[in-house]
Amino acid sequence: MARLLTAFAHAIRQPALAAIAAAAIALPALSTPTFARGPENIADVAEKVIDAVVNISTSQKVEGGGRPSAAPTPQLPPGSPGSPFEEFFEEFFKNRRGQGGDDQTPNRSPRRVNSLGSGFIIDAAGVVITNNHVIAEADEITVILTDGTRLKAEVVGRDTKTDLAVLKVKPTKPLKAVKFGDSDKVRLGEWVIAIGNPFSLGGSVTAGIVSARNRDIRSGPYDNYIQTDAAINRGNSGGPLFNLDGDVIGVNTAIISPSGGSVGIGFAVPSKVVQTVTSSIQQFGEIRRGWLGVKIQQVTDEIAESLNLKPARGALVAGIDDKGPAKPAGIEAGDVIIEFDGKEIKEMRDLPRIVADTAVNKDVEVIIIRKGKEEKKTVRLGRLEDDKPEKASVTPKAPEEKTVVQKSLGLQLSGMNDDLRKKYKIKDSIKGVVITGIDAASAAADKRLAAGSTIVAIEQEKVTAPADVQRRVDGLKKAGKKTALLLVATAEGDMQFVALPVE
Repeated sequence: MARLLTAFAHAIRQPALAAIAAAAIALPALSTPTFARGPENIADVAEKVIDAVVNISTSQKVEGGGRPSAAPTPQLPPGSPGSPFEEFFEEFFKNRRGQGGDDQTPNRSPRRVNSLGSGFIIDAAGVVITNNHVIAEADEITVILTDGTRLKAEVVGRDTKTDLAVLKVKPTKPLKAVKFGDSDKVRLGEWVIAIGNPFSLGGSVTAGIVSARNRDIRSGPYDNYIQTDAAINRGNSGGPLFNLDGDVIGVNTAIISPSGGSVGIGFAVPSKVVQTVTSSIQQFGEIRRGWLGVKIQQVTDEIAESLNLKPARGALVAGIDDKGPAKPAGIEAGDVIIEFDGKEIKEMRDLPRIVADTAVNKDVEVIIIRKGKEEKKTVRLGRLEDDKPEKASVTPKAPEEKTVVQKSLGLQLSGMNDDLRKKYKIKDSIKGVVITGIDAASAAADKRLAAGSTIVAIEQEKVTAPADVQRRVDGLKKAGKKTALLLVATAEGDMQFVALPVE
């Protein structure tokens, strides 16, 4: 072949082509299958760890022959149609669950149905990790090993916020266990291996790369997912995501799929989160998270400019819980938390996760920015009480227009009085200037401010009358400021900062 290409190049008098042809043939042969199969040691890793991956079979009593409420794999968005093999899998599941007959038959007596998921063993004595949604509402849980051994499992504890659960089985001999790796060291593009036990057919291995880190898919308050293109299909929920050292770096939890199957977008809970949650469950039988007692919001570019904060970063404190640890520590509304316990707070969502992972009653150094200057505060962290009832939000009815005192920032403003408190159901503890109307073409309308809200302060200076608002706005204009930072309270007392242009 080399001679033919070289001869052809000389024949058409193109020496350059001859050189290229010769160089191309001199290179090592790179076949497509070599690239397609990825790193050489995937098979070695899979062989080493696959016995630690188990099938989780749950049994649940339902009324009228319905199906379990917990789906084997959460999908985004929900309610998507089935896969191209939906008919096959429907028949497959029906046979395995003993669902023979017409599902539409009325007045059927209660019976038991099964669902399937995956999990993995972290302790040879019988500690198993899986997703909470895999075992949610189950009456009976069975862990099935790769050799077919069935072990009845009990729930040690679960955490709905991270969708994790810890199970315990009693084996007759030590089990194969895997260890956790450091998810913080995972790099984009790194090869990973997902192993599950879907459909109870035995271990299933897929490989791919880490597509992204720190993904927030709005599934909970502590979202920090690893995104991967390693195929994660129905029944893989709760299974481990391995690095090429055979260490668990995540728990496969969710997929985005319009068809019910993998399209290359899967999400895994990082091992660092898993270790924190499972350690708390094993030690206390429950989750114990740190609590700071602040309400926070994102520091937008507009807010950062108002606070002379460059670049925009941190978590802006919009409110303080009177009974929380932050208040006696001296943290105030308007402070921007940029570091907590030695960890940088790059954006708002970093803070809740870091606080939650910090030990209760620990004295923590917090670095804030207040009026452009850094300050250090020491907080003794409290414990987050998850069972506190959430206060219902009350949306006031649109009121009839009231004669306003003044208009500023695209807002119709009025001083607080008893009639307005009654009309908008404003709590007695709220002081400030009431918003009674909003110009639909103004920036205030874009910020979704509502009539009945109260401007408590501007640039961290309290206001009590519409004239105070105008005075502060005029002062900002003279100072060359482009935005005004408002602290606004809802009728129920929830606080947030809003930046509005003053031009």
